[in-house]
Amino acid sequence: MTPTIFAAILLAALLHALWNALAKRQAAGRVSVLLVALCSGLFSLPFLPLVGLPDPAEYPWLALSILLHSGYCLFLGRAYRLGEFGQIYPLARGSAPLLTLLLGALLLGEWPGWLAVVGALVLVSGVLLMAWRGGIRLAPAALTAVLITALFTAAYTLSDGMGARSAGAPIRYTLWLFFLTALLMPLLMRWQSRSSLRSLSRGDWHTGALGGLLSLLAYGIVIWAMTQAPIGLVAALRESSVLFAVLLSWLWLGEKLGRVRLGAALVILCGILLIRLA
Repeated sequence: MTPTIFAAILLAALLHALWNALAKRQAAGRVSVLLVALCSGLFSLPFLPLVGLPDPAEYPWLALSILLHSGYCLFLGRAYRLGEFGQIYPLARGSAPLLTLLLGALLLGEWPGWLAVVGALVLVSGVLLMAWRGGIRLAPAALTAVLITALFTAAYTLSDGMGARSAGAPIRYTLWLFFLTALLMPLLMRWQSRSSLRSLSRGDWHTGALGGLLSLLAYGIVIWAMTQAPIGLVAALRESSVLFAVLLSWLWLGEKLGRVRLGAALVILCGILLIRLA
């Protein structure tokens, strides 16, 4: 892996943590994550003529992924309203690879090797440490929202992987996924709060637009990097976003860091790396 690709993946990890931190700052408004998803879809719109229409083989995967991404946005927003960013983000990111591993084994027959099993055990210990000793003990509702978010993440990861493979055009698939998912966001925002769209200020739209741009860039960089370097290495390095998130929660959001929270984030990261590199 060249230094340029290495730096690009670290940038993608930072951008992912940043847009999530932006959404957390607006989480009291109930629709912050939905607004980011809406804006990222709008940013993808100008590129659709360049990639053409989806292939028929992509249709079922797009339909499934749109539903899964919508559920992810709803529950991630709920989790951010109920807990601190420095705990919620590492838990959501850390639980997802574990669930992906389990779903891949059960649904696709892709059974993990011993290194992945060790990584899963390390990951579980880090998640438990973060949930119960990570600074503030999470309420059951917050922990439930995080785990459901991780389940949606694991499910859409598998669905997107199959969708991107179905026609061999991952960039086209990603752009259409972002755009089509965005079409549902106004309905979900209205469902969350009937006055949500009308009550958004200009500052809310600016923040949502910035988050949407960061989200699209982060995903685009990762897709590009996976064409230049081994997918496992890219996926593993991308998970450094967990550490970026913990630092952002402390430096930007004013949350308590603490040795236990930082240690739990490092344990989660180690577990993810073992699973990704297995």
